[in-house]
Amino acid sequence: MTKVKAAVCRAFGEPLSIEEITLAPPGDGQVAVKLAACAICFSDISLMDGGWGGKLPAVYGHEAAGTVTGVGAGVSGYAEGDTVLVTLIKSCGACLPCVSAHPAVCENPGPKDNGVITGQGGGMEQGLHTGGFAEAVVVDQSQIAKIPADMPMDAASLLSCGVITGVGAVVNSAGLRPGQNAVVIGAGGVGLNAIQGAQIAGAAHVVAVDMTEEKLDTAMEFGATGGVLATGPKPWSAARKLMGRGADAVFVTVGAIQAFDTAARYLGTGGKVYLVGMPHSGETSSYEPVILSALAQGMIGTKMGDVVLRRDIPWMVTLYQQGRLKLDELISGRWSLGQINEAIADTRSGAARRNVIVFDE
Repeated sequence: MTKVKAAVCRAFGEPLSIEEITLAPPGDGQVAVKLAACAICFSDISLMDGGWGGKLPAVYGHEAAGTVTGVGAGVSGYAEGDTVLVTLIKSCGACLPCVSAHPAVCENPGPKDNGVITGQGGGMEQGLHTGGFAEAVVVDQSQIAKIPADMPMDAASLLSCGVITGVGAVVNSAGLRPGQNAVVIGAGGVGLNAIQGAQIAGAAHVVAVDMTEEKLDTAMEFGATGGVLATGPKPWSAARKLMGRGADAVFVTVGAIQAFDTAARYLGTGGKVYLVGMPHSGETSSYEPVILSALAQGMIGTKMGDVVLRRDIPWMVTLYQQGRLKLDELISGRWSLGQINEAIADTRSGAARRNVIVFDE
């Protein structure tokens, strides 16, 4: 058993508390990872606010990177000392989605808790199969992917969720082709990566839509060819003017319902809306289906960029090494575990691209 410090959620909507927890050793098919960094995703904030339900107490955090310190029976391809990223994508490798290269929607991921986590008052929920707001984790081997030992761990952690979700939605889910037009609604952490993905895919126009001029300026730094304020009277008309026609693909990367309500208005004939952001459970959106039918348009959900870790992570690491994928520039701030509540507050403000918790070596 290993004792580590973790940020524990004991009440929805309340600050996290730094506590000592105990991790069980890795079991069959599991690995133990000493974390070097874990980024803060808005999904973590939705969880700690109670937006998707769940049990408490819990340790959240799912966008991490570190070093393997132990392997359980049946683990292949990994050994102690390997540097890896840690994701929430836990997959069985045998169900239809898994064998069809869609492990992010595995039908049989197994129990939420990979290993026993105990602390003050008993057991704890391992949020999103990961529990990354801790000095170490025990996860299933399907949740990790190797990264170069000399890659900065704070940058690498971003590949675990925000980057693969944004880039993957464009490249994998939409299959955006050179010369097509894309609109990205929301220029936050995931949105900036969707913009990068569209640029990498060779889009003719990549229009960012956001509530602030500052974020639109940032979007241009990450590859957007134009920006439109969502606060305008008809932002979809402004976007069409910039592109010369409607979009082939619209990526909604925020959880705001209004963004889902208006997303289809940016589309051209035959275009598709890709639902990337995740509102709270129970929230609903509305649209005019006759328009989608008449113009052969559609709406498609996409989870974690439809990524296949062993296929896509090496490619993205190469893009980063070549200077074609910005990771370091995504980091707004580096915080200690003891500063996690301040880092969360900064993330809530909407100003941060990605805040990263950096653990002591």
